[in-house]
Amino acid sequence: MEKVPLYRNAKDDSILTQFAMKELETLGLVKFDFLGLRTLTLLENALSLVNRRRSDQGQEPLDLDLVDNDDPKTYELLSAGDTDGVFQLESSGMKDLLTKMRPESFEDLIALVALYRPGPLGTGMVTDFINRKHGRQEIAYDLPQLEQILSETYGVIVYQEQVMQIASELAGYSLGEADNLRRAMGKKLPDEMEKQ
Repeated sequence: MEKVPLYRNAKDDSILTQFAMKELETLGLVKFDFLGLRTLTLLENALSLVNRRRSDQGQEPLDLDLVDNDDPKTYELLSAGDTDGVFQLESSGMKDLLTKMRPESFEDLIALVALYRPGPLGTGMVTDFINRKHGRQEIAYDLPQLEQILSETYGVIVYQEQVMQIASELAGYSLGEADNLRRAMGKKLPDEMEKQ
């Protein structure tokens, strides 16, 4: 309240700033993204209903922390694009990618969500990732030093942490310097990227 003008959102009574993200950062404020809170509430309510029924039937309660992340039937549903109501996996574009990728592990899903962004979608990175995963395209590394960093993602830069590791390995950046480069790339700051 002392640094920026605020207003109350009429929809949900939340308090928001009237300045954009970049301006807020120059004032020293930090931006946080809180994703999926409604989905978490939905899961909690569903679990409560399931466990009430299980209790009525004399069954042990279901604990989401004990659910197997490698359940083959789950990956069959995901690979078929049967993801209505699944947070971040329910759009038509994501369903299309799921059917093409055919995820087999939780790591595949992490990569898919990371790749489902305008940049990777527009540059062919997603197609390369999928084709390399399924052996339709050779996994290639522009430099031998990249193999250790990019082997888990089939030679495709998927994660911001990989950008930082590459900057450190190839250019001798400290982790702080590599983070500045990652931030400049993420925020599309051409002057800062040119300087780097």
